[in-house]
Amino acid sequence: MSKPILVFDSGIGGLTILDEIRQALPNESYIYLFDNARLPYGELAEQELISGCVALITDFVQKQSVSMVVIACNTASTLILPSLRAVLNIPVVGVVPAIKPAALLSRNKHIGLLATPGTIKRAYTHELIDQFASGCSVELYASSELVMLAEQKAAGDPVTQQELAQILSPILESELDTLVLGCTHFPILKQEMQEYLGDRVSLLDSGKAVAARVLTLKLQTQQEWVLGKQGGEYRDVIRERVEQESKNMLYGTGLAYYTSEEIGQGLKKTLAKFGLSKSFRVSHSE
Repeated sequence: MSKPILVFDSGIGGLTILDEIRQALPNESYIYLFDNARLPYGELAEQELISGCVALITDFVQKQSVSMVVIACNTASTLILPSLRAVLNIPVVGVVPAIKPAALLSRNKHIGLLATPGTIKRAYTHELIDQFASGCSVELYASSELVMLAEQKAAGDPVTQQELAQILSPILESELDTLVLGCTHFPILKQEMQEYLGDRVSLLDSGKAVAARVLTLKLQTQQEWVLGKQGGEYRDVIRERVEQESKNMLYGTGLAYYTSEEIGQGLKKTLAKFGLSKSFRVSHSE
């Protein structure tokens, strides 16, 4: 088995990305690192977010041998990818809000982006909208409260429709037909959100796209090893072999690391559901 893939987020939202990656590559092992001591990221100043994330991740990678880093957080991805790639010699994959597929899917060319305040205000996000959704009416909705509701659900506490209504009512009152979930926390509440918004609104996230990118990078690594960088004529053969191995094997092992003082039993149960049976604290100030 190869070195584990490191999946990083501010909280438990990255578990939705991890789940998609594991479906594509179930025979890999995984480490999940979440910086819940500084949650929510959408409220942090840019430099504070960048310096803290880069220090935490690079220190962790120096101590743990991993094959790839996946930044499973939209807010962090809009800021830290260049800095991380400059100091790490392994692939670093980020998350991009699903603006392009939303613009293509929308029937009436009226879409929405629901994300953290940090992602909503980032220039990178507005460049995506200008590039891929210039022909659409685009509504922007910022919420850190929804992040905490997702954390609440992961801790084992129910989330009510009344709590969602306080956040989602402007979306329900709009005429949009496609909503981009621009924070990896939000798909944890996808069922509850769909019940509130109804079938008129399609909910999109970036999980499958990130998983596809991770799979591609793993295939490229295998090709380079098998072919000695001599060419790609066996790409289909290698892809078929990897996918067949994935179907025939159980999920790989998984460990979770967090930065808060402690986590509750409800959250530990949620981590275990995603194959992360053991969890450990790591200092976020190292």
